[in-house]
Amino acid sequence: MLPRRRPRRESPAVNAGSMADIAFLLLIFFLVTTKILEDQGILVRLPIWEVNTPPDKLADRNVLTVKINAANQLLVEGELASRSSLRETTKRFIANPGNSPLWASSPTKAVVSLQNDRGTQYETYLSVYNEIVAAYNELWDELAQENFGEAYEELNKAQRKSIRSEIPMIISEADPTSHGDVVGT
Repeated sequence: MLPRRRPRRESPAVNAGSMADIAFLLLIFFLVTTKILEDQGILVRLPIWEVNTPPDKLADRNVLTVKINAANQLLVEGELASRSSLRETTKRFIANPGNSPLWASSPTKAVVSLQNDRGTQYETYLSVYNEIVAAYNELWDELAQENFGEAYEELNKAQRKSIRSEIPMIISEADPTSHGDVVGT
């Protein structure tokens, strides 16, 4: 007698019909539960929009003009300047310790006008903006030490408000110039 041949077994198959459904459900689950971080940008409190209000004419002495050209060069009042000197220049302009006719008549009237070129690198713009804000922070801290004997960050809300009313942060950002323009020249 001949040996019996075993019938060839089919390898077991996995039913993949519901795999697409499971993959789709997992995709939806992860899309719904994942928090996508967004760039927060620069936090700036904008003034209230008022229609038909003509802008106030500012005296030239109360405006510090800061421009950044397409070559990432910094111009303060039309003169080339370094980023490292911008903070001290801004502080001197706002505080005007010697009551110079070239600087702001008072800290409440001081405006820092910032303008950049569309070709300016974002990193350069941020570093210049940070220097201007740092100048205000240092002035606030100095005034807080003088008035209250504490650092600005340690003051309560009312004390901070009184400091900011004496030295308000007024930064005017002008529309960027066309790409490649060298501003101030």
